[in-house]
Amino acid sequence: MKKIAVLTSGGDAPGMNAAIRAVVRKGIYHGLEVMGVYNGYQGLIEGNIHKLDLGSVGDIIQRGGTRLYSARCLEFMTEEGQLKGIEQMKKHGIEGLVVIGGDGSYRGAMALTKRGIPAVGVPGTIDNDIPGTDYTIGFDTALNTVIEAIDKIRDTATSHERTFIVEVMGRDAGDLALWAGLAGGAETIVIPEDPYQLDDIVARLKSGHERGKKHSIIIVAEGVMSGNALAKLIEQHANIETRVSVLGHIQRGGSPTARDRVLASQFGARAVEILMEGQGGLAVGMRNHQVVDYSMTEAFQGSHKTDLSMYQLSKELSI
Repeated sequence: MKKIAVLTSGGDAPGMNAAIRAVVRKGIYHGLEVMGVYNGYQGLIEGNIHKLDLGSVGDIIQRGGTRLYSARCLEFMTEEGQLKGIEQMKKHGIEGLVVIGGDGSYRGAMALTKRGIPAVGVPGTIDNDIPGTDYTIGFDTALNTVIEAIDKIRDTATSHERTFIVEVMGRDAGDLALWAGLAGGAETIVIPEDPYQLDDIVARLKSGHERGKKHSIIIVAEGVMSGNALAKLIEQHANIETRVSVLGHIQRGGSPTARDRVLASQFGARAVEILMEGQGGLAVGMRNHQVVDYSMTEAFQGSHKTDLSMYQLSKELSI
């Protein structure tokens, strides 16, 4: 293999640039030519492909977002779109592809592999919801962003003696809410993996008030409901007025943490090694603090598992 390419797809995540840098520099180190595909699979279809050299990825390891930009592409889900992408890859002499993104991005990579172009998936999403890996690129940075916000919200919650609801991202996974809630000392955490009981939430709030607690923080994952919807339910059933903070896309941005930079560097480098070994249809991940690779079908067929022992711990510590 002499020429490979890299693209980012789906939602951006802090650390994607570090992964791009690792792919480019690892490839060049081993004598490969590395091309960058701009705007994800849409750019692949349109042939928005350019050579990347050492300088192309200089001074990006500390930057959030993605230097290659990202876009969702429904056309690439079709046979016609995939064949257009392959035609562009052949035109540019590209023999293998590294795809940085989530499970939807992996499906595109698997489609290319089945059509004879080896592709490797690198998990880049703040949701930490890809089966087969303990952590994804961007999760740690987003987590720290949420914790910083919770700390600030608690200051004003204390000052005004109020109950605040903080809505966080995570799609259908509760990792971001759970980890942030535990680290931020939230009194209640609501996640998709454990059916919430409104009576329990109300009872915890009332118990806190009875022992003199004048403020509370409730973390709700967007995969359960909106913060505003939960606020209405609490007001109806407990007659407790709340304030809602929806953190939104601030969770996706910012300079990646050291952990995300290292993780991205390890993942990107391993993805290049897999292509050099002539393999495709694999995803890179982290298990028990070791970098591993596994079939993408595991990511499609498996389900992400949240550590519910942490959820129980959060309940025990927030009495």
